[in-house]
Amino acid sequence: MNYYLLAETIQTCTEEELSNDKGRHQYAAVLTTKEWESSRDRFDMGIEMDLDAGNIHNTKAEVNYDSLTGTFLLPDRENLRERDYRFAFALDEKGIVFIDDSGRAEQMIDAIRRTKRWREPSLERFLYDFLEQIVDRDLPMMERYEKELDRIEDTILSSQGEGNLARVNEIRGDIRELLVHYEQIIDMTQELEENENGFFEEKNLRYLHLFMNLMARRHDTAVALRDYTMQIRDLYNSQLDVRQNRTMTLLTVVTTIFMPLTLIVGWYGMNFRYMPELEWRFGYLAVIVVSLLVVVFCLVLFKKKKWL
Repeated sequence: MNYYLLAETIQTCTEEELSNDKGRHQYAAVLTTKEWESSRDRFDMGIEMDLDAGNIHNTKAEVNYDSLTGTFLLPDRENLRERDYRFAFALDEKGIVFIDDSGRAEQMIDAIRRTKRWREPSLERFLYDFLEQIVDRDLPMMERYEKELDRIEDTILSSQGEGNLARVNEIRGDIRELLVHYEQIIDMTQELEENENGFFEEKNLRYLHLFMNLMARRHDTAVALRDYTMQIRDLYNSQLDVRQNRTMTLLTVVTTIFMPLTLIVGWYGMNFRYMPELEWRFGYLAVIVVSLLVVVFCLVLFKKKKWL
């Protein structure tokens, strides 16, 4: 059980110090599920939130009569499709409580405490910094994905490689997970920005608006990257078609060249009794010369027609 006062910087405190503060500062608290079940009445939020981390399936916020509750499902940026962090929260005008067994919420608060100092501390500013922590590393990650896709595209365009299409599909799957996550965060932030219960001061709603703008940019970047993966897949298929067409063209050229040669072979393979070329001294040499002339003529014609 950890308590924090939202002063000029985030200050750790005990439950007694929080009580003695008498509401001069808004607060944040991080509790485990068991701690929340045994002490939720102390926060006087008027809610009965039965939490089961296994039943958290998305990021969302819900407005209650005298509180606002919700859940976070945060994909692990090291393994977007396999691991995630799940925790819940409840807030009112006095502060916010995180119910978290994973330790992720506390890590994020500690990161804010080490790096942020506020001229006008408020719950809204804390929420902005907390939500920003969720997507803080996403832009560099997407830049790495873009560079990797650039290399795969160069490989596909080169005549020596076919590119790693399986890796492109993996990246597209990761970006799809990010987009679903972003859309849920945007929906949750819109719910907060509505301020239906009046927990937030009007002048401080700008922080939620700023975060919405940030999420819109992240979402647009992810959409562009997803479209890039689809373009690379289409490029791969088109290059595959080009290679197949080249192979078919080569086979067609070889077949076309050998068609007149096959005719010559068939013609003189009939062995009619009165074929003068069979008795001619230079007949064999003449057939060789004619065959070579046919091959040369075909090659020149195909080159002129740009079939080769």
